Amino acid sequence: MDLSGLDKSRLPRHVAVIMDGNGRWAKLRGKGRTEGHRRGTASVRAVVEMSRKLGIPYLSLYAFSTENWFRPQDEVSALMGMLEHYLVAEQPKMMRHGIRLKAIGNRRRLPPSVRRILAHVERLTRRNHGMTVLLALSYSGRDDIVSMVRQIARDVKEGKYSVAAIDERLIARRVATGAVPDPDLLIRTSGEMRVSNFFLWQIAYTELYVTPTLWPDFREPQYFQALLDFQRRQRRFGRTDEQLGNGNGADGLEADAG
Repeated sequence: MDLSGLDKSRLPRHVAVIMDGNGRWAKLRGKGRTEGHRRGTASVRAVVEMSRKLGIPYLSLYAFSTENWFRPQDEVSALMGMLEHYLVAEQPKMMRHGIRLKAIGNRRRLPPSVRRILAHVERLTRRNHGMTVLLALSYSGRDDIVSMVRQIARDVKEGKYSVAAIDERLIARRVATGAVPDPDLLIRTSGEMRVSNFFLWQIAYTELYVTPTLWPDFREPQYFQALLDFQRRQRRFGRTDEQLGNGNGADGLEADAG
């Protein structure tokens, strides 16, 4: 695919994706939900590969939320099996292309075989520096914040920090993403207008892009359009257009909102 229409100097450092619509994709075609999930793995490969080619350093994929545990057991089992197969199949490619894998979320709830392969791939790829893929598994943004609060509370109780020392930088280091920069762009497929308990701390100033495309149909052309849309945005971070050297700013709250 020709990517020359993108300004390589204005690409996001970190793209996060809520991969939604596998079940609807399957239902529209008279297939089982598992087939939608299977088809969705091809979209994962496409987005990871295109991000690598463009030099985007960080890609986060919301693969399985804590709420997803309430789905039918056969669907959950199929998802875990596909995840295990994907990690085994993609590990050699991660090594060839210098991709580091980092899993975030409550992995204690994952099947032992999935935990083992995750730990194995993380260990093998930990020194890779070409790109980092964060896989959010059994993840909840609220749980992430609760866990961070508990960690800091323990440290304060043990005298490692004073209450006055708690600031945004300390909190940012203690959420699941750690030293990874906050996402510049969050893509949500399937047209749903919500963030579904994903990266609640991290997306304070993230640009949101919602597409009606269902995840199994989200490939290079759709990703290209999302990145192109991102490059058209003026990221103000609370400043006015005039402060950024653009004299077309709106007055009042709209300009202040960022």
